[in-house]
Amino acid sequence: MTTHTLEESVAKSPPGTAASSARRRPGRIRRAGLPYLLLLPALVLELLVHLVPMVIGIVMSFKELTQFYIRDWGTAPWSGLGNYRLSVDFHAPVGAALLHSFLVTVGFTLLSVALCWLIGTAAALFLQDTFRGRGLLRALFLVPYALPVYAAVITWVFMFQHDNGLVNHVLHDQLHIGAKPAFWLIGDNSFYALLTVSVWKGWPFAFLMVTAGLQNIPGELYEAAALDGAGMWQRIRRITLPSLRPVNQILVLVLFLWTFNDFNTPYVLFGRSAPEAADLVSVHIYQASFVTWNFGTGSAMSVLLLLFLLVVTGGYLLATTRERRTSDV
Repeated sequence: MTTHTLEESVAKSPPGTAASSARRRPGRIRRAGLPYLLLLPALVLELLVHLVPMVIGIVMSFKELTQFYIRDWGTAPWSGLGNYRLSVDFHAPVGAALLHSFLVTVGFTLLSVALCWLIGTAAALFLQDTFRGRGLLRALFLVPYALPVYAAVITWVFMFQHDNGLVNHVLHDQLHIGAKPAFWLIGDNSFYALLTVSVWKGWPFAFLMVTAGLQNIPGELYEAAALDGAGMWQRIRRITLPSLRPVNQILVLVLFLWTFNDFNTPYVLFGRSAPEAADLVSVHIYQASFVTWNFGTGSAMSVLLLLFLLVVTGGYLLATTRERRTSDV
């Protein structure tokens, strides 16, 4: 049989035969490879923007990279694990300062995430029922999330001013709280100022996520609970919160990662040198790298922070997945 005759027989073969399958196979391969081809530009950008700098940072953490080698950092001598030992030596000044910054960041993150979730959930539940002006309130609630970070935080900087800030004007002059106006951008009060800005900026995202999750709860459940005599708090505890568990699991993790790694808010609020009470890890690593010009130690701190977040994220996902499987059974 010639080649022309073979092609005609394949073309005329009935569906389901081997010849018909051979004819459809190239089309299937092309269709299966199309999604990967479309993802290729994003994968290349991800490689260039995230993975390559991360690998370079890990390499830098094993070098004695200071300002003397900044022009050609490849010639910096290797220090092995010296930068890591210096970072975790909590009896030395560098390690003690890093430990203090880590503890401040943990406390700040836990409070911020808890308040963001609480305020966002309360606002979403408040706007769950239909009433006049609900759309306007939703739009107003999302304004802090929609504003650029720098514009929003700079506004708070003016509001926290000691002499002519709005915060001291309301608290001291109008409400007569405190014997004298407080300093919000220095001293111990800087922690509360940073927490206020973080919660104000972050709770609209929690409100948006919880609002989306509430749309998936059938209204018949609330009607049946109301007929059984369940009050508002019982409906929230028995219906709303269990139904929102998958949304809250992702929401808490995202808020935790965002808040723990937040650099823009403290940097714009306090500048290059944050007060000791508001010395977050992100700003502390920046100071160790770009203020003291010790890039090797700063890179080691960054790697330690990455490992900590990976462990926390992995443990959280493992615990929530196991809890979800247990509840399904």
